[in-house]
Amino acid sequence: MLPLAYRYERPAIARESDLTRVIRQLLRELKRQVVANVSTSVSVDYDDAADGQSIIAMAKLPSLVLMGPTLRQNRFYSANEPHYDVVGTLTGLQAVRRKPPLTVDLVFGLTVASSRTAELFNLMGSVATFLNRNRWLELPRDPSVPDRGTVRWELEADGDFRTQLASRDDLRVFTCGFVVRGFDVDEGLPIDRNPLVERPELATEGL
Repeated sequence: MLPLAYRYERPAIARESDLTRVIRQLLRELKRQVVANVSTSVSVDYDDAADGQSIIAMAKLPSLVLMGPTLRQNRFYSANEPHYDVVGTLTGLQAVRRKPPLTVDLVFGLTVASSRTAELFNLMGSVATFLNRNRWLELPRDPSVPDRGTVRWELEADGDFRTQLASRDDLRVFTCGFVVRGFDVDEGLPIDRNPLVERPELATEGL
């Protein structure tokens, strides 16, 4: 049997959501710009060190954990008017009117840990620089259709940097937060659809 004779590709069971793509992009950029040991967690309700810090056990230091997101409704960026999509049917093009999408802020938390105080302060500066320089998070609008361009969301620090330098297990940590603003969770349910001839001004929309 020849080695590497077969190559397997994981099938796409479902369409990847924009929220998943946003989190993956954040993890990539944190690894590239801050520290290589970056992970994400769904829960910090337990405390392995039993010292009240409620942090997650790390296999390697220094480390960064991305927590969240929590969703907070954003009325500033939300649309109040229905929008139209042009879709092809057996009878020709139709204009589909959709309800306004649900627009939210994605609120994330960061927990950074190190065994050395000086290293922790350096990481604090790196995270602050990351949040200051990356004012926008940009992704392709549709990865399968490159011609559709990109979409971007505002990224901003949220709250203070909080440090914890005293620990019985000689672990130093700091926590902070940031928010991705104006994220559309749902594109809006269809309200109705009509032949495109009734709305000629929409002939180039959605194409």
